[in-house]
Amino acid sequence: MGLRRSGPARRRLRGFTLIEMLVVLALVGLLAAAARPVLEFSVRRSQEFALREALRQIRTALDAYKRAADEGRIARQVDDSGYPPDLQALVRGVPDIKSPNGRKLYFLRRLPRDPFAPGDVAAEDGWALRAADSGPQERRAGRDVFDVHSRSERRALDGSLYKDW
Repeated sequence: MGLRRSGPARRRLRGFTLIEMLVVLALVGLLAAAARPVLEFSVRRSQEFALREALRQIRTALDAYKRAADEGRIARQVDDSGYPPDLQALVRGVPDIKSPNGRKLYFLRRLPRDPFAPGDVAAEDGWALRAADSGPQERRAGRDVFDVHSRSERRALDGSLYKDW
């Protein structure tokens, strides 16, 4: 003789109803929609941190190059500013003319990328350059690299433009 269940015991074995599944899906959708802005904010904040860190690294290397040039460790022409001719000079190094064995001076292991530059752009092409003989407002490239900034036209979380950092 087989056991037959009826009433509440039978309903418990059937599983979820369509309405219950729809309610669960709606709740999951609401949670995902609420989490998206928080995730986007977090990603943006980490990109801004990466941009600040990249600018700090490059600018520190530019200053170290200039200091080495002023100390007479890097060969330069009379009319040179003492800043590197391009960003790659910081990575590939320059001969230390005070070193008896021809050692090179290196200022960066690798050139950091602008986190707001397109992914297919090389690291050195992602930065906007400013020459030593350009004013603070004109920011144009020239014979040397005095400063770098982002090419991005986007606004930061604080409302400033990334290109003004």
